[in-house]
Amino acid sequence: MKLKLLITALLLSTYSMAGTIKIAVAANVSYAIDDLKKEFNKLYPDTKVIVTLGSSGKLTAQIKNGAPYQLFMSANMKYPKALYKDKTAVTKPIIYAQGAIALLSNKAQDFTKGIKLLKDKKISKIAIANPKTAPYGKAAVEAMKNAGVYNDVKKKFVYAESISQTVSYTVTATDIGVIAKSSLYSPKMAEFKKGINWGEVDPKLYTPINQGIVILKEGEKNAEVAAFYNFILSEKAKKIFEDFGYIVP
Repeated sequence: MKLKLLITALLLSTYSMAGTIKIAVAANVSYAIDDLKKEFNKLYPDTKVIVTLGSSGKLTAQIKNGAPYQLFMSANMKYPKALYKDKTAVTKPIIYAQGAIALLSNKAQDFTKGIKLLKDKKISKIAIANPKTAPYGKAAVEAMKNAGVYNDVKKKFVYAESISQTVSYTVTATDIGVIAKSSLYSPKMAEFKKGINWGEVDPKLYTPINQGIVILKEGEKNAEVAAFYNFILSEKAKKIFEDFGYIVP
């Protein structure tokens, strides 16, 4: 299937495409998606890409309930695999990037403590994405449990619906947050300094966040959807993901 999509995109690359495609994108990719769209539109300037952002779980629920998305970029592999299994997705899930979590605070903190910093008495509110629907929230809980701090800090949680909302809560309403590392590479986050306002969470504490992409039934015979899919797996897109702190396959 992947080979067929690549051939299709190559054959059509010499033709003008002027349609609109609708894609569902995990919230952690919100910081990179504009750059990805810009690069894609250099190749296909007449293709309009409409993006809907949200937690992977909620986007999956929308897809299962008939939302007309044509392509899905999830924050993990669980949801794309489920959609492929029930034939809502028509391509086998492929990893397009691997994400990481980090701690962020408006105030200077001692990030040498790692995730045990969350136990600090000065920290009364911790922003975290809902682990039931957001893979990054699930990774945050897993890291806390493996570090032995979860039971001590769970009463401090302020839950957000997505990882982008978690960032918003972190900078406006809580003392600290467990966020997607990718958000820290946005120009809007330049004021936050590593080691002062943010620090990485030891990746050994949580399962690698493999992010998966699939073409959905709505986009099965759409050449522009195939072109965008192939672009996300291209070297140009990989460079953008790397610039936003992701690891790429």
